[in-house]
Amino acid sequence: MKKKYFYRSLFLTGIIALFLLTGCTENKTGEPLKIAISKAKPIENYGAYSEWLKNIDTTTICIDMYHIPLDSALLLMDDCAGLLITGGPDVHPAWYGQAEDTIKCGTIDLKRDTLEFALIKKALEMNMPLLGICRGEQILNVALGGSLIVDIPTDYNTLVVHRCDDPLNYRHEIFVNRNSILYELSGISRGLSNSNHHQAINKLAVDLKISARTADSLVEAVEWKNPENKAFLIAVQWHPERLFETNRLSFTIAEGFINSAREYSKLTLSLQQ
Repeated sequence: MKKKYFYRSLFLTGIIALFLLTGCTENKTGEPLKIAISKAKPIENYGAYSEWLKNIDTTTICIDMYHIPLDSALLLMDDCAGLLITGGPDVHPAWYGQAEDTIKCGTIDLKRDTLEFALIKKALEMNMPLLGICRGEQILNVALGGSLIVDIPTDYNTLVVHRCDDPLNYRHEIFVNRNSILYELSGISRGLSNSNHHQAINKLAVDLKISARTADSLVEAVEWKNPENKAFLIAVQWHPERLFETNRLSFTIAEGFINSAREYSKLTLSLQQ
């Protein structure tokens, strides 16, 4: 690991914890905060992610990684302070040893799979704050060695509707682990999230722990099992960018991510001086 990455790993956890306790969201440096987003365009489908983050910090610059060459995207990561893996099509099941289950999948984007695995790898090497949403939660789990339920309706015995014809208005209850960063951010042990997915985590990656579930025990959120010397990482099954600001499962997550990214950026600048 490069020297600067080592120092990031050594100091970042304590700094992030202190910053979260202060609850500060004001950007006092005046420097724009650059966030890599795995896919942020077209705006009509993916624009909500950028707006959600900019509502927390108006200086945020969101860089869409999908529409540039992979080598350029990886180089741009060096100037970013956080990585957001957004929702989207299914991860190809061959990535977690179930290629025969492709027939159960919907749309698959092999280019996006390759891109996001590479971005996640780079972010982990840099000890950069990471946030996954919907597909983002799923591919993070796969990247760290876990697997997925390929199709919830056929592969999981559930009483909760996880995908419906009106995803913007449908809600279901989730239960948050009190011993989690998600609980520290949201301040709630149960709440209502939206639902629009047919896949979910099956085998949990060994380095992750479950921070929220539904009533039918489906995994709804994960984070580091052992966060010591690791940057912020939260991944959720729902779409917080589509929830109202008053929902504790929405903007509190964006605040935690942006605050961590800002501290990461400050630390990076100090190491370069």
